[in-house]
Amino acid sequence: MPETPSPRPAATRRIPIAIGAVLIGAVIGFAGVYGIGGLRRNAGGDPACRPAVALSQKLAPLAHGEVAALTMATTPLKLPDLTFDDADGKPRKLSDWRGRTVLVNLWATWCVPCRREMPALDALQAKLGGPDFEVVAVNIDTRDPDKPKNFLKEANLTRLGYFTDQKAKVFQDLKSIGKALGMPTSILVDRNGCEIASIAGPAEWSSDDAIKLISAAVKPTAAGL
Repeated sequence: MPETPSPRPAATRRIPIAIGAVLIGAVIGFAGVYGIGGLRRNAGGDPACRPAVALSQKLAPLAHGEVAALTMATTPLKLPDLTFDDADGKPRKLSDWRGRTVLVNLWATWCVPCRREMPALDALQAKLGGPDFEVVAVNIDTRDPDKPKNFLKEANLTRLGYFTDQKAKVFQDLKSIGKALGMPTSILVDRNGCEIASIAGPAEWSSDDAIKLISAAVKPTAAGL
């Protein structure tokens, strides 16, 4: 019986070549959607936020004790321009606070750790709040709009401004960049809207540890940083 002929070398060589062509095509397609420049920016972060990362590394030794759970920024990241409403129902954006250091906090009345954390945030605002710093605590209750207002009133938390997002879009926006993994969530943001540090979970924001770290973030020169 005649032998079955073996596959021709040329046909065999075409298999890896075809696979390589598919992979190259996928990379080109990805670059076409996002752009080569976008790939580079994603890899290195937002160049405008590099000073925030440098500040974060200087602040790192202060992230201990009551604020030891803070994650200091290592990649330049500008936060989305989060949108929500103030106590009068007027639209606000995170960019409204440009030029000020901000502690963005997401909370809800159904979140027990959030409720326990609110007095410390109120005290932090009382101690450091002013033209250079503000706690921007955004409530994301989606049902009864009076419930969070009543909670703040009954707990006598009068220093915090009231901000709300009944669609909880701020949570989704932060989750999309990996910064809202649970509740509460807090992000320390510099004057340019860049992340300095973040924490998933509560912290004792009125403690000496927190006051010292945030004071240094607000006025690094005065803190010798």
